[in-house]
Amino acid sequence: MSAKSAINKEVFIPHDEKMLAAVQVKRRTKKKIPFLATGGQGDYMTFICLSVTNKKPSFVSVTKVKQFQGSSAFIKRSQWTIDQLRQVNGIDPNKDCPEFDLMFENAFDQWVAGSAGEKCTFIQILHHTCQRYSSARKPEFVNCQSKLLGEDPAVDSVTFRCKVYLNKKRKEFVARHGHLLRRGNSILHSAADSVTSAVQKASQALNERGERLGRAEDRTADMMNSAEQFAVTAHKIGLGQLSWQVIWHVQQILKRHGEEKHVAPISARLHCHYKVTGMKQDTKRKRQRDVD
Repeated sequence: MSAKSAINKEVFIPHDEKMLAAVQVKRRTKKKIPFLATGGQGDYMTFICLSVTNKKPSFVSVTKVKQFQGSSAFIKRSQWTIDQLRQVNGIDPNKDCPEFDLMFENAFDQWVAGSAGEKCTFIQILHHTCQRYSSARKPEFVNCQSKLLGEDPAVDSVTFRCKVYLNKKRKEFVARHGHLLRRGNSILHSAADSVTSAVQKASQALNERGERLGRAEDRTADMMNSAEQFAVTAHKIGLGQLSWQVIWHVQQILKRHGEEKHVAPISARLHCHYKVTGMKQDTKRKRQRDVD
């Protein structure tokens, strides 16, 4: 993790702030130490940070943060609001240089950035932030290059071309991801249709099974009734009480169960049995008369 990321995480995020820019600096002139001061905390690194609160209304601050040698912690030392900033001095308006000055209502510091590029980036962001958030008197930017303040036509042209290029890339990105999104939605719809179809098929199978079970129950009941009727018929056959009505009833039962091919043979047997039974009954009655 870089030092700037660590500063944002340790110093600003816990206070619900967001760091906009930071530059590592050193003093151009030695700071006057009070006569009574005894010793110090050793070498340290200094960062000038620009931050804004996340809550509305937004408040912008310029904060001095230090990291002492042998420690990984970053400590907030001084802080000013953007309205307390009176002047930003870029030192040389004709060339890039790392020096700059910051003047507040009650403080004045002369700094040297780690590089001219870091200083230019910080001043550019600071100027843009002041134009956006300063509610009272805006700070004065002196001896700053016009490209840092958005006043250079060449820079404006480059900025415009960059905006056009970025806008084009944004549209391409949206179009590409839009295609993926549509494809994802299509896959989801297909999956949903498949699930719906499977559920419908399962429901249809259950309904058909229920119908088959219902038909099986009806057929079972019918077969039980037929069995009872067959039992009665067999009993009558055994008693020799078979009549033409019984034969007709047996024929109807066979036809009802799709056994038409057995109607004729069984009917013939029943007829034969009926004749034999009738002859036996006649012989029995005749013998009984002879005995009497």
